[in-house]
Amino acid sequence: MATTFVSVPLKKTTEVDLAKPLSKFILNTYPSGDTQAEYVKAAEELNKLRKNAVGRPLDKHDSSLEILLRYYDQLCTIEPKFPFAENQLCLTFTWKDAFDKGSIFGGSVKLSLASLGYEKSCILFNIGALASQIAAEQNLENDEGLKSAAKYYQLASGVFQHIKDTVLTALNREPTMDISPDTVGTLSQIMLAQAQEVFFLKAAADKMKDALIAKLANQTADYYGDVFKQCQYKENLPKEVLPVLAAKHCMMQANAEYHQSILVKQQKKFGEEIARLQHGSELVKTVASRYDEYINVKDLSDKISRALTAAKKDNDFIYHDRVPDIKDLEPIGKASLVKFTPVNVPMSQKFTDLFGKMIPLAVQQALSIYNQRRADLVNRLITQMRESTNFANGVLASLNLPAAIEDISGDSVPQSVLEKSSSVIQQGGLQTIDQLIKDLPELLQRNQEILDESLKILDQEEVTDNELKAKFKERWQRTPSNELYKPLRLEGSNFRSTLDRAVEADKVVRERYGNNSEVIGLLCKPEAELNAAIPSGNPTKSLQGSEVITLLKTLLASLNEVKKERETLENDIKSVEFDMSSTFLTALAQDGAINEEGISVTELDRIYGSYTERVQKNLKKQEELLANIQSSHEEFSKSTQSNNVANQRDEMLKKLAAAHDQFVELLRNLREGTKFYNMLTEILLKFQSKCSDIVFARKTERDELLKDLQQNMAREPSAPHIPPAPAYQTAVTETSPVPTPAPRTVFQSKPQIPECTSSSPSVCEKQPKPQPPARPPPPSIGSTFPGAPFSSAPASSSAPAPTGSSAPPPVSASPASIGATSGLSQAQGPPYPTYQGYPGYYPMPVPMAYNQFGYGQYNMPYLFQPPGQPPFQSSQQPQQPGYPYPQQHYYQQ
Repeated sequence: MATTFVSVPLKKTTEVDLAKPLSKFILNTYPSGDTQAEYVKAAEELNKLRKNAVGRPLDKHDSSLEILLRYYDQLCTIEPKFPFAENQLCLTFTWKDAFDKGSIFGGSVKLSLASLGYEKSCILFNIGALASQIAAEQNLENDEGLKSAAKYYQLASGVFQHIKDTVLTALNREPTMDISPDTVGTLSQIMLAQAQEVFFLKAAADKMKDALIAKLANQTADYYGDVFKQCQYKENLPKEVLPVLAAKHCMMQANAEYHQSILVKQQKKFGEEIARLQHGSELVKTVASRYDEYINVKDLSDKISRALTAAKKDNDFIYHDRVPDIKDLEPIGKASLVKFTPVNVPMSQKFTDLFGKMIPLAVQQALSIYNQRRADLVNRLITQMRESTNFANGVLASLNLPAAIEDISGDSVPQSVLEKSSSVIQQGGLQTIDQLIKDLPELLQRNQEILDESLKILDQEEVTDNELKAKFKERWQRTPSNELYKPLRLEGSNFRSTLDRAVEADKVVRERYGNNSEVIGLLCKPEAELNAAIPSGNPTKSLQGSEVITLLKTLLASLNEVKKERETLENDIKSVEFDMSSTFLTALAQDGAINEEGISVTELDRIYGSYTERVQKNLKKQEELLANIQSSHEEFSKSTQSNNVANQRDEMLKKLAAAHDQFVELLRNLREGTKFYNMLTEILLKFQSKCSDIVFARKTERDELLKDLQQNMAREPSAPHIPPAPAYQTAVTETSPVPTPAPRTVFQSKPQIPECTSSSPSVCEKQPKPQPPARPPPPSIGSTFPGAPFSSAPASSSAPAPTGSSAPPPVSASPASIGATSGLSQAQGPPYPTYQGYPGYYPMPVPMAYNQFGYGQYNMPYLFQPPGQPPFQSSQQPQQPGYPYPQQHYYQQ
């Protein structure tokens, strides 16, 4: 019994460069080093894997299926590690409908989507299709081939069922017909039915019990019958699928009846045996008569015929058992041995993850939020310590400490002021600050230009998308740009706000610099000039060696220790490093999700809790020292002499101390601002690159969509509206008769010869064979004078007829005649269009001098024209041709 199995064609795709966008994302996301280079190499390997999987014809072999399985597994593993989305890592995949063959007006139906889920669904479809093709190629004559075929059909069924369950979620839009849930659900049932048939074939080959074989065949027939009902209204499947399924249903039902007949024969139910064999014979005859092109059931038919003949003979001569109606028989049982193979990743047993060391995207996002929480905590602690230092310096400057207790002679620069002056000079003084302030506008402008350019390309693409949406309306089926760019525009707004705040901060720095630049410039001068700028005076000379000065010096030394401790503590806090990747990966593996907030807060408290306590102790100690310093300074002030010169000197020393603190603060702020702008430039360049990539991907998608729309429009039948004819064309007068259409030539059908029904070839040979029709008589040539026209009359009757005779004019044997009206008659061959304003087709007349034996329109001889008579005019009415053409009416024009 030769059988036919349904196999599914592969989907075809276009080339997609995976290496470039993935490598770009890796370079922008991961730090340079061995790990980054390894990830870039893995991206290139993934691109090669796709080319091997879908970029070339695949053999119907296990090795080709293994490539598809490996590529699908790799897609599943990279999906959580890369941000595949239209507004992030945008990769557009284009796939053609597997069952659509296209038309002369355009290619086959295809769909382009920037979705990795779409790529996975199409690869799964090809896995199922190739599995069905491999199964159809197996040798079903041996046990190994039967096992392989059953395995691959069940794999194909499971793959198609998985697509049915996941495709709408993966695409979020209507897919092509081949991967629609309805179609892949039907394909899954077809594969399952074919797997059941393979089990039937194996049971029959192993000569199992007829009861089991009958149940397997009946279940197979049920599967085919169900899927046949599903396919009746599906126009996208190949045309041969439906008859194959119908034939398989009948054939498997016939097999079930045959094996059940053997079983009932053993039970001495000879009438039921005959009834079942008769039913099986009818089913086989149905297949042979209707579906012989697809299924060959000759062996099964012969087997059932022999069994039926023997059963009838035995029953007629021996048993005389009543043959019941087939409807009255007990139904045959069913046994299903198949189930679809579920899709579990990895599907390939040889799969190795190319990006095994890369952490998933969920972990990356958790790490990003954790790092932001950590940065906020560190910045808060450092800000508290720096503000405390500035506050302490401000208090000391307002008290003129330590300069007030160091000024012994009254005519020299205090040691603390000299140290502050030396520090300012070593750091570049005003020149350094001037240069930093000068660089800020350039850095700001560069960042603003990058941001403006990034948003500009988004605006341009959005305008184009809106124009096409307005033009094509509901045909323009893709995500609108204004919705797609919302995250990018929000990110751009944040960058814009950040730049605005930076501008305000720069303004504050410039104002502070303008208020303190003069005194800072004084600190940059040599010691002699600095000493000359400070008024002379010695109000503390009489207090040297007193207890209050000694106490103040001790307190100031302790305060310096506290400030140095803060500097050390700040460096320690900045240097703390802790990798949270393993913690988040463990949480993801255990729970399937990451509670980032709970984990991060707990870990930050554990890591930075001790540092927070040390900072708070340091700040509290400084607060106590400042209180003691202020109290001691009040006592010191009461003991000093007060005069104008001393007050002027004291005020100058305070200004110099405050100017030093302002210089340090300005220098730190400007350097941090410069670093901020440079870092922001890198971030904005990545943002610009992201915008450029998505706009390029959208442009590619737009071009593909436009091409598809043009092809679809070309396929659509055109029905132009013909405007009504003008009044002057429709007005019919007596002098302008309406042209009549040319009469069509009607050919007589050939006489039907009854078919020979005899089984003897000799009898059929004696029957008369159909004879061809007789040829028309050849035209006779009149020769009354040289150059006379041909005539159908015999030569003996070429004399003119007597006047008044009623004899008809001579009839021409040519298929058409020249009309007797003022115009030419319509042609008698294939009709040419004739309507108002278009008189029809007329051949150009050939001059008589060209060839006196030449023929004119439709093989008519040119008539001799007497002198003085208009050309192509005759007093005769045109005659219709004779046999084999029927006589037709003549229409004058």
